[in-house]
Amino acid sequence: MAKYVTLSKLKPNCGILFVANSGEEGLGNLKGCKQLIKDYGKRIREVISFDCTYNTLCQKAVGSSRYKITIRTEGGHSFQDFGNRNAIYYLSSLITKLYDIAIPKVGESQTTYNVGVIEGGTSVNTIAQNASVLYEYRSDTHECLKIMKNNFTTVINNYRAKGLDIEIEELGTRPCMQHTNIALQSALTKKCEALLTYYTGHKPQLVSASTDCNIPFSLGIPTVCFGLYEGAGAHTRDEWIDISSLTTGFHLAAGLILQYFDPNL
Repeated sequence: MAKYVTLSKLKPNCGILFVANSGEEGLGNLKGCKQLIKDYGKRIREVISFDCTYNTLCQKAVGSSRYKITIRTEGGHSFQDFGNRNAIYYLSSLITKLYDIAIPKVGESQTTYNVGVIEGGTSVNTIAQNASVLYEYRSDTHECLKIMKNNFTTVINNYRAKGLDIEIEELGTRPCMQHTNIALQSALTKKCEALLTYYTGHKPQLVSASTDCNIPFSLGIPTVCFGLYEGAGAHTRDEWIDISSLTTGFHLAAGLILQYFDPNL
C-alpha cells in the first residue's frame, strides 16, 4: 500500500506514516512503538495497528507487568545433604501462592495472571540451588493492576520472611488507557467496525488487548487494532492462518488507508 500510494502520487488529506516495527511481542516490551511515539508523538492524531485476526477489533488497552523471579538456596547432594532447602520446592510453593491470589474486579474489568517459563536445578541427584520463573499479570484497568502489584509484593515479602534469597527482576510493563477523547475514540472505532463488517460480512467483536496500541492509548491518542486474516491458536504450536483470507485482509487494509486520501473511497 505504501508503494501503491507513492507510485500513484496520491495526496493524503493529512500526514501519514507507514510503519513496520519490531519488539511488540513478549519481552520486546513494545520498544518499536515506543520509539515511534518518541519520534512523532506530538504530531500523531490517531493510530491504526494491523495485528491478529479480523473478527475482533481492539479498542481498549490491556496493561501488564512482567517479572523474572529467582530463588536461591544452599542446595547440595540429594542423599548426603537431604534436608537442605531446595529452590525448586520453594519456587513451586511460591507459584501456588501466586495462583491463589483472588482476581480483582472493578466494573467490567478483566484481569489475568500467568506463569510462562520455569527454569532451574542441575541434575536429578542435586538439591537445586536456584530456580526461576517468568510471571506476569494483566488488566485493562489501572485499579486492578495496582491491586495485583500489591498482592504480588505481599506474596514475595512473605517468602523473603522465610529467610529465602529471592531476586525480582522487572522485565517490562505495558500501560493501560489514559484520558482518551471519548468522541474521537468512538468515531475511529465505528469507522473501522463498519469497514470490517463490510468486507468480512460479520460485525467484529470489540475487545481489550495488549498490542502496540498500548503506547498511544496511554497518551490519550485515539487508537484501534484489528487483523488482516482468519486464524486461531495464537501463542500455541497449533496456531494457524487461512492463507486465502489474506485477500480479504488486503482489501481491509486498502479500504482503510485510502480513506485518508479520498474520504469517498
